[in-house]
Amino acid sequence: METTSSIIKSVTKRVWSPTQRPFRVCSHDRETRKGITAGTLEELKERVCQALLLSLSAVSLSLVCEEDGTEVDSDEFLTTLPDNTILMALEPKQTWKPPAGAVMIKSQDKNKPRTGRDIARVTFDLYKMSPKDLFGSLSVKATFQGLYSVSADFQCLGPKKILRETLRVASALLQAAGHLLITSASMIRRIIEGAELWQPQRAEYTASWN
Repeated sequence: METTSSIIKSVTKRVWSPTQRPFRVCSHDRETRKGITAGTLEELKERVCQALLLSLSAVSLSLVCEEDGTEVDSDEFLTTLPDNTILMALEPKQTWKPPAGAVMIKSQDKNKPRTGRDIARVTFDLYKMSPKDLFGSLSVKATFQGLYSVSADFQCLGPKKILRETLRVASALLQAAGHLLITSASMIRRIIEGAELWQPQRAEYTASWN
C-alpha cells in the first residue's frame, strides 16, 4: 500500500507541477547575478540559496524586486511578475537599497514643470540562463525622466541552437536569391525574345519604305 501511495503522489506531483518560469536573482550587493527557473516561491527560494551559495534555509530568505524593493511574499504575486524579472535575495537583517547613483522619484504634482536635474538612466544586465549557453543574454532597460521606462531582453542561445538558426537564415536567404535569379532570367528572356521579334518587323517596315 505504501508503494502504491508513493507512486500516486509522484504521478500527482508530476501532473500538477507548476510551469517552470525564468527569473534572475542578484545578491544584496548586486555583484552576483544568476539565472534561475522555478514554478513556486518555495522552489525559487531553494534554488536561489543554491545558486548564490547562501548558508541559510529557504524559509529565512526574502526575495524583493531589484528595481523598487517590493517583497515577493506569495505564489500569487510571483505569477504576476513577467519572465526574467530581476529579484534581490535578502538575508535576515538585510534591507533593500537603490543602486548607487540611482535617482529616486518621489510623488510630485504632475502639473509642476520638471527641472534639469531629472536624467535618463540605462541599465545593462548580462546573464546566462544555462551554463551550456555559448553567449550570455542581455537585458537593457532605459528610464526617461523617472516616469517612462522601456526594456528589452535579448536571449542568446547555445551552440546547437545558434547553428540551427544560422542555417535557417542562410536557407531563407538562398531561397530568396534563387527566386530573384529565376525572375531575372525570365525578364532577360522576355527582353531577348522581344528583340528577336522586333528585328524582322523593323526590316519589313524599312523594305516597304524603300
